[in-house]
Amino acid sequence: QVQLVDSGGGLVQAGGSLRLSCLASGRTFSNYRMGWFRQAPGKEREFVATINWSGGITNYAASVKGRFTISRDNAKNTAYLQMNSLKPEDTAVYYCAASTSGTVRYDYWGQGTQVTVSS
Repeated sequence: QVQLVDSGGGLVQAGGSLRLSCLASGRTFSNYRMGWFRQAPGKEREFVATINWSGGITNYAASVKGRFTISRDNAKNTAYLQMNSLKPEDTAVYYCAASTSGTVRYDYWGQGTQVTVSS
């Protein structure tokens, strides 16, 4: 079993920054692909960013590319999402996810952390 705990959300003004964290426990974190997703009210959950096991390969949704940065620290069993130049449309519950197979099929999910961007 893998447990993921998201944190770091909050209320921020447009143009501001937040850093989300995802602490993993249970199995070998360095083997996982990690991802961040978000779900806004009334909308489906959408992909935000992903990072491979080593941190050498990342991928982003077009809507966040250039503003958000995904990273990981395998020694701390933690993945991060640095969010800069935040916009009101970034408001959502953000979830981290782990893929133990290393593919884009995610097996485990965090509980979510609320990000609210005011205009």
